[in-house]
Amino acid sequence: MSDDELVVPAQEHGRVRVFALDMRPEQAEFLREPGAVDQVLGLAGLDPAQSDVIRIADLEDLGLAGYLTEGCGLPEEQIAPDRDRLAALEGYVLVLRSRAFGGQAAVIAPDPEVRLIATYDEPDSDWSAQPLRSESALPYSAPSQSPRAARARARRIGGGLFAVVMMLILLLVWAVVF
Repeated sequence: MSDDELVVPAQEHGRVRVFALDMRPEQAEFLREPGAVDQVLGLAGLDPAQSDVIRIADLEDLGLAGYLTEGCGLPEEQIAPDRDRLAALEGYVLVLRSRAFGGQAAVIAPDPEVRLIATYDEPDSDWSAQPLRSESALPYSAPSQSPRAARARARRIGGGLFAVVMMLILLLVWAVVF
């Protein structure tokens, strides 16, 4: 393994790597084709949806730092130390997320025209929450009946409905006959 190679461990997640592309615009535009990023990074099988080839001039006032904070969700305090270096970049950059590797270990051996600028960590999701404290959040708390009591109640209701229907039928027959 040479000094230019970068090791990506298996199951890596939450990392964003920014590479400067020191190449002609036509070559950089070609990297948007499927499999082209794989070639310049010396890899195979990257998910093309997880890599962005960006012409820095297209970012206009947002800039690369703004793209990383607002577009990729990276924390501002992580980008701040590199803000001047990111602003000085020209041409094209490659933004590569860990999901591009599909959880597989990899060794990135970039072409000489591809230079790693920085690696950032995406913030972890905060899955903590306060428990809900409202009457509607309480589980159903009516007293439960035994199966025997539930069947007896159902029989009583069914019997009552049967009696009402039969009375209506008898009244209807009586009204027709008399």
